Amino acid sequence: MPMGVHVARHARTSAPLSSLLLLALVSIHLSFVGVVFSASPSSQADGLLKFRDSMNKTSALSGWSASMKICANDVANWNGVLCLKGIIWGLKLENLGLTGSPNLDALDSLTNLRTISLMNNNLGGPLPSIRKLRVLKSLYLTNNRFSGSIPDDAFSGMNSLKKIYLGNNEFTGKIPSSLSTLPNLSDLRLQGNQFQGGIPEFSQSQREIKIINLSNNELEGPIPESLQKMDPSSFTGNKNLCGPPLGECNASDDASSGDEGSGGKDGSIAASTGSEKQLSVLKIALIVLVVGILLGIIAALLILFYWKKRNLQVERDSSALEDTNTMPTTYVAEKMAPVAVEKEGTKKRGEYGKLSFVRDDVEMFDLQDMLTSAAEVLGSGTFGASYKTVISSGRNLVVKRYKQMNNVGREFFIEHMRRIGRLQHPHLLSLVAFYYRKEEKLLVTEFFEKTSLASHIHGNHTQGLDWQTRLKIIKGVVKGLAYLHKELPSIVLPHGHLKSSNVLLDSSFEPLLSDYALRPVINPDQAHLLLVAYKSPEYAKTGKITKKADIWSLGILILELLTGKFPENYLRPGYDSKTSISTWVNEMVKEKRTSELFDEDMGGAKNSKSEMINLLKIGLSCCEEDLDSRMELKEVVEKIEQVKEGDHDDDQDHLSEGYAFSSIGTEDEYSFSRNG
Repeated sequence: MPMGVHVARHARTSAPLSSLLLLALVSIHLSFVGVVFSASPSSQADGLLKFRDSMNKTSALSGWSASMKICANDVANWNGVLCLKGIIWGLKLENLGLTGSPNLDALDSLTNLRTISLMNNNLGGPLPSIRKLRVLKSLYLTNNRFSGSIPDDAFSGMNSLKKIYLGNNEFTGKIPSSLSTLPNLSDLRLQGNQFQGGIPEFSQSQREIKIINLSNNELEGPIPESLQKMDPSSFTGNKNLCGPPLGECNASDDASSGDEGSGGKDGSIAASTGSEKQLSVLKIALIVLVVGILLGIIAALLILFYWKKRNLQVERDSSALEDTNTMPTTYVAEKMAPVAVEKEGTKKRGEYGKLSFVRDDVEMFDLQDMLTSAAEVLGSGTFGASYKTVISSGRNLVVKRYKQMNNVGREFFIEHMRRIGRLQHPHLLSLVAFYYRKEEKLLVTEFFEKTSLASHIHGNHTQGLDWQTRLKIIKGVVKGLAYLHKELPSIVLPHGHLKSSNVLLDSSFEPLLSDYALRPVINPDQAHLLLVAYKSPEYAKTGKITKKADIWSLGILILELLTGKFPENYLRPGYDSKTSISTWVNEMVKEKRTSELFDEDMGGAKNSKSEMINLLKIGLSCCEEDLDSRMELKEVVEKIEQVKEGDHDDDQDHLSEGYAFSSIGTEDEYSFSRNG
């Protein structure tokens, strides 16, 4: 081949490659410029300030100033702004009391904005436009007051969106069909609104969508095929929805009666033949149904026998390991096997192996991830065993199993769990998720390293809780209890199970109430045997329970915290004044043995003795046997808030019998209660 031809061919081949390489380099360069230099810091600051000014009650954002640099590498100087390598990638403005109608279009200069969270505010008006935020991946607007119908094309072209949380607002009209066209949508929460009409078909998103919550709306019609494998709880609270995974839709009677004008002998023969075929099909179906039922009964009996035998062994093992801190992973997997087996094997409608999440601000995970993760037993309490599990992402969770709730219906249980999930307070252990099965329930919460108040008072700790910490704990407990009574006025026992082992402590020794508001879902014939409130004096006398049983439980907790004495009330069925800790305290005061009352492990009390006495009096007042004499919760909150720490004791002297109350007056000066 002539050399010139070879060179020419080589040149023609190389040219396209060179062009492609050049185009690729230019594209990469432009992308880099677009990411880093898409907008000047001043225009970004102007956009954020314009966005802030579109809302009211923005005192929490008063620190936003154009004179201050927004991001310093990964650290944001502006409250609520999320930074990464000097780039603004998110806004997290939750629980700030913001009102008004936010102008999200003002943020168009933030070309790398990936996430916006305005959850738990009082924002209103129509859904803010986000069409200018083309790379947005997550939009969290749950728990606000947004209202009105959403334009059908509101999400058109927003192909990066993965998570959309619009739950618990006041939206009306139809669900915008543009949601169903988002190719990357994986998590959609529209619960607690007033959406009407049918659910759009999510066929284009069905490969990606993993979680959807449309509960408590006014939706109607059949559930689209693409969503029929979702958990039933995703659709509850919509009276006119039907189809899997809910109840079947009523078949419309649209069958044709045939050609009435055909008549004649041929018509009769055709009709007769059709009837015979239908009868034959019915016979076969009936035989299959009977055989299926018999096989189902036999299988159910075998499974029931197997699990009864297995559960008996589990209970024995649980008792034997009650004081064990850790458990091999294989053993935990065996104990949780019934749930895992049901996930794989059950076909009953309404019993799906999926967790139902009650919070929008947590990382999602599935049941299998939780059940197959490394775990350890934290203890076996009144209701059953608790496990600490570490899911694949490294997050620590607590899974608690309840077998005393098998009388409660699925829909009522789900609705009550969602009600509990809506509770938010600094001194409540928030529910993360739950799992429903007829025989038992799982409740999932966060894990806290400091464990319970009971373990700190009665366990083997190198240093006891000082007075200041104990006062801090009881103030937090009473605030959490008051919140429950305020938010759950229709429940007879807003807590119902208040005791030291159900007060968890975080790393700062802030208390978190657990096992609250469970009375409505506990089997009625077991509630009086399990819940602390049923050990109150009024229930022993009258067989009736009132909200003041929670106050009695609080009084017992206060006395336990101050004295370090374990209340026998927790262990005995019913109420016995002879063994009550409040009776013991009153007798000690009467015998002028007050110096023996307070926990010797309680340091930091050198100059706080009178305040400790005040708290002791409050505890006794909460334990009054006479309901009319027992304080109201509002009064308890006010009185405990008035208790002071006193002067801090820098040398952390511990109280001793000979020192602690040498300068305190007699019991007559403090007018201790005698009842309880």
